[in-house]
Amino acid sequence: MERRPGVPRLLREINDRAALELLLSSGPLTRGQIGELTGLSKVTASQTLARLEERGLVEVAGEQAGGRGPNAALYGVVSSSAYVAGLDVGPEFVTTAIADIRGRIVAEATVAPDGHDDPVAVVHNAVVKACRSAKVALSKLRAVVIGTPGVVDPRTGDVRFSFDLPGWHEGIHEALARDLRRDVKIENDVNLVAVAERTLGAARDADDFVLLWVGRGIGLGVVLGGRLHRGRSGSAGEIGYLPVPGVPLAEDVRAVPGRLPSLAGGLQSLVSAEAVTELAAQYGFTGQSAAECVAAAVEAGERGRPLLDDIAGRLALGVASVCVVLDPGLVVLAGEVSQAGGSMLTGRIEEAVARICPVRPQVVASEVDGNPVLRGAVLAALEQAREEIFAS
Repeated sequence: MERRPGVPRLLREINDRAALELLLSSGPLTRGQIGELTGLSKVTASQTLARLEERGLVEVAGEQAGGRGPNAALYGVVSSSAYVAGLDVGPEFVTTAIADIRGRIVAEATVAPDGHDDPVAVVHNAVVKACRSAKVALSKLRAVVIGTPGVVDPRTGDVRFSFDLPGWHEGIHEALARDLRRDVKIENDVNLVAVAERTLGAARDADDFVLLWVGRGIGLGVVLGGRLHRGRSGSAGEIGYLPVPGVPLAEDVRAVPGRLPSLAGGLQSLVSAEAVTELAAQYGFTGQSAAECVAAAVEAGERGRPLLDDIAGRLALGVASVCVVLDPGLVVLAGEVSQAGGSMLTGRIEEAVARICPVRPQVVASEVDGNPVLRGAVLAALEQAREEIFAS
């Protein structure tokens, strides 16, 4: 019989991965529970746990009282075996979260660029500050994921252009990886919000949905078949450019050296924060931001209905356009304006879409707490780090 020395090793790797995945999702567990849930025999489960303990990934985390006989040891993943960093990068602040391999946030830190144009220096300072706060060595980070506004080219990993971050350009991705001495992933911020929504929010376990971000700007995250759809150039979801009736077309949209593309025209001109604030003033609502104006309309009850109807009608143009092409079934509304409008806004959008679209998607508000970009960045970093550990 031909010997296949690689097969036992492959089986060990499969068993180790199955046990580790189970402990990350459901632990701590006893050896018997691990064997039962993975289908491993008691002997194989014991050998698997021994290997994982030797690698410093698993440890005895307590005991479970049984009937007769001694208590059974509970095994759990060693939280400090690896860490990840997620970043939310904006024009005014950069926020970093450090999480252990189990997903527990151990520290958050925010820094201001303070006029520094070099993205590498800004990100380095943000990560180092967060690591110091968490008392975690930079070398312990297994993955770093950065969320930024703008278009991220999935082929190169670089930001192709961003209105808010003109210093982020081709070559930054490689420079960041070289500076931090590890792989770094840059992702569009709205895409990361969609990641957080699918794991923690209103789109839990939904295979097909779109997330419409309405805040200072407008963007769309698309999830199809359980995977983010970025498009060939990373421009999927740039819904601000969508041509809509009664609004001039966006022009000069190409980014060229020395000039950023224009955002005048298209859907952006109808539902940007500036547009919503101006619209609210026409209905007698004012505030420091578009979100404050929308919140005031919600609180005003009957008097605020016309403004909410108008905003919903504008957003419905974008939602309907997406739905007749993708038919996602679920639309999640996120961002400051969306949060302020809540169910009063989502319900109106759903009704408005049904009037102009042959399909009627469910429109719901985001359920992700805290900073959704940061949450999504951490989740993406955890997925990457765990995959590396599983494969090592």
